[in-house]
Amino acid sequence: FSVFFFFFKQKTAYEMQRGLVGSEMCIRDRYMGYPQMSKSKEEYVFLARMSEQSERYDEMVDYAIEFTKKAKGELTVDERNILSVAFKNAVGSRRASWRVLTSLEQKEEKKEHGNVEKIRKYKQTIEKELKVYCDKIMNLLDETLIPSTSSTASTDEPKVFFYKMKGDYLRYLAEFQKGEAKNASSNKALEAYQSAHKIASEKLASTHPIRLGLALNFSVFYYEIMQQSDKAVEMAKNAFDEAISNLDNVTDESYKDATLIMQLLRDNLTLWSSDAPEEKDGQPRLIHATQF
Repeated sequence: FSVFFFFFKQKTAYEMQRGLVGSEMCIRDRYMGYPQMSKSKEEYVFLARMSEQSERYDEMVDYAIEFTKKAKGELTVDERNILSVAFKNAVGSRRASWRVLTSLEQKEEKKEHGNVEKIRKYKQTIEKELKVYCDKIMNLLDETLIPSTSSTASTDEPKVFFYKMKGDYLRYLAEFQKGEAKNASSNKALEAYQSAHKIASEKLASTHPIRLGLALNFSVFYYEIMQQSDKAVEMAKNAFDEAISNLDNVTDESYKDATLIMQLLRDNLTLWSSDAPEEKDGQPRLIHATQF
């Protein structure tokens, strides 16, 4: 009995330290290692794929960070997409929660005895989680991905991809930040998007899905964060028109993604050009392309 009690105490202490309970603890112990054991890049890639299939995106982020750190040189297209999907889902679900709470907050403010403070406190919890994940990808981009890509990339595509990603996650921070913090994130996002746009305009075809995805997200940044609707419309329209004029030259491999993003660009242009923008829960229905 004393041996069992000692084991139970040790497990409980570890469980409290890691913040894990039940089956989650068992999965982490088995695959992350207890104690932590080093794994190869290929093992972490497999674990990331397994996490995606299991829809455990927070763990997918952990595995993606590990295989990125172990990568020698630039990531493969597949590894790059795994990293993107991991953060897209981990952050995307929290952004969606934040929007719901913002809508609830606005409704409660209209009531005489609303629960505004409770909602705001809950929003702060979501915002802290968003910052944690945005900081994780920003550190990875600044310390590993962008430096290694700049020095070893065989093409310019990865450079555009990662600068665009940097702009995207700084934009996500600016969505909920206020004051100087918002201004700082906005300015850094603008700088990252401009770096990506410069390379894309010079090196990538107008129908390249990454260039189109950049134009889509950069234009949304101008519209939502910078409040420059004219600039947003100009960027989206130019990207759409240039792609249309070269659509006959697009490769079969890129055709589906390119035409999909072009449709999203046109959807936003239609929304922005309307006299009464359609809204849902007080938020414009804008389309983003974080997956490209």
